[in-house]
Amino acid sequence: MRTICNPLNIRYMHQHDIEGGKTSIFREMADPSLVLFKGRYFLFASMTKGFYHSDDLVRWEYKETLELPPCDYAPDAREIDGSLYVCAGSWVKNYFYRSEDPLRIPFERIPTSLSFLDPNLFQDDDGRVYLYYGSSDRTPIWGVELDRKTMEPIGEKTALIEGRPESHGWERCAENNDLRLQVKSPHLTGGPFIEGAWMTKHGGKYYLQYSAPHTAYNVYSDGVYTSDKPLGPFTYAAHNPVSSKPGGFITGAGHGSTFCDKFGNWWHIATMRISVNHMFERRIGLFPAGFDQDGVFFVNQRLADYPISVPPSKREPWEASAGWMLLSYKKHVTASSHANGCGPENAVNEDARDYWMAADPSPGQHITVDLSVEMDVFAVQLNLGDHQIAPQGIPEEKFEQVFSKRFIDIGCPAAEFMVEASKDGITWEILKDTRGSLDDHNHEYIELEQSKKIRFVRCVGLRMPYGMPFTVSGLRIFGKGCGQLPAKASASGRMSGELDAAISWEAAKGAIGYNVSYGIEKDKLYSCWTLYEKTHLSLGMLSKGQRYYAQVDSFNENGTTPGDVFEIL
Repeated sequence: MRTICNPLNIRYMHQHDIEGGKTSIFREMADPSLVLFKGRYFLFASMTKGFYHSDDLVRWEYKETLELPPCDYAPDAREIDGSLYVCAGSWVKNYFYRSEDPLRIPFERIPTSLSFLDPNLFQDDDGRVYLYYGSSDRTPIWGVELDRKTMEPIGEKTALIEGRPESHGWERCAENNDLRLQVKSPHLTGGPFIEGAWMTKHGGKYYLQYSAPHTAYNVYSDGVYTSDKPLGPFTYAAHNPVSSKPGGFITGAGHGSTFCDKFGNWWHIATMRISVNHMFERRIGLFPAGFDQDGVFFVNQRLADYPISVPPSKREPWEASAGWMLLSYKKHVTASSHANGCGPENAVNEDARDYWMAADPSPGQHITVDLSVEMDVFAVQLNLGDHQIAPQGIPEEKFEQVFSKRFIDIGCPAAEFMVEASKDGITWEILKDTRGSLDDHNHEYIELEQSKKIRFVRCVGLRMPYGMPFTVSGLRIFGKGCGQLPAKASASGRMSGELDAAISWEAAKGAIGYNVSYGIEKDKLYSCWTLYEKTHLSLGMLSKGQRYYAQVDSFNENGTTPGDVFEIL
């Protein structure tokens, strides 16, 4: 089986950002545009100084591209008239870039009189080309037709989508959509950032995707408006948000793109947040998606940071799970040392924003998870963290001007580590050894060729970027437990406001977590919120005037027990 595990196992480069005289160093990759072009997948994202390409959506290769602007945000990639066109948001000067073969032919730069942020190009079936763009808490997403030869606008731009947080609960700009948890800033109005446009045409209907409320919140999501015409008018989709992942190991699923693979399967790729060392500390997630028989666009994000199969054929998007459960949650864990407040238990608490950190940067620091008994292990994910990295005398001339000063460090040495497994804690087998490798993967995902009986998993740090101590935000082990399924959760819900619901359930025996699925029809509970150990959810992602239904499924390392569907009264 070929699988992936979010966040994607690709290189997230270190960024150096100077704001207010202070330099922050963090990893970032966000705002992904993924397209299938001439039989190969191309992935463009913010702050990469190039692009990634793949034959199978599992293994990715990086190509640095000097012709593209290194520090412009939210690059867009679409095929137009047999060429791959790329553009990105800029505070200085916008351009379009075109190549018939990005792996062999340099991009040609095409000037434009337009000024835009978060652009998205779209060529319709009749050959006409449109540009959708906008990123602001004050202005809407715009649309305009372009001359396909000159890439200049035809006619005036049209306002298409505006933020309506008073009616769309998920657009409220705060953690959990709770305005009491809003981050105050003189640069923000407190309203949602409406951004990340992406157009998909399916079944003769136009689906204009957008993101809200803000990239630094767990509720960063994608919604959609639909129309029978490329420039509208557009109608808000009742099932919004279509892509949201507010709970689990890593949260956020906004500002992304939607594409169809070689076999006719739909996928949605989106931005996931860390936002600890810097607001723009972000990652990438890839999720199965589709359109139901009524034309409703959905994204499958149930246990969306567990292994997902990537099949070489057509499949149902709701059957994309690899079937492996998390075996490492809050298991006994030990470490060679730890810094104050960064104990080893943080590596198994299913929170990517926490981490274990060794007490010093000496090589050989290690962390070990004990599953208590031998289990069938199919995969291991090692997530490395960053902790207050100090600048290493970077010369001023290396920084590039954006809205602040920014430098992408593609020359930073790769992290070196070993991942080992054992049945008895005495004899060890190496699962992964990155010594001497140039692949800098800080979300290393190791899928075993066949399952192994394992009790202990140990990770040994040999070198970290910038001389940092070995730091692990998640040592996650996936497979099949050897016990019983959890009991069924008994749940109910009530509306606690026009946009909010209170859902509660009794703790189910044997459960470590719960998936709360919800939607506006009993058989279309397309949205999901994953929680560990909790027995209550304040759900603020609802739309005004809608009737909602929900279901609470319990899960543990042995599998999932479905709950009953109930109406939120």
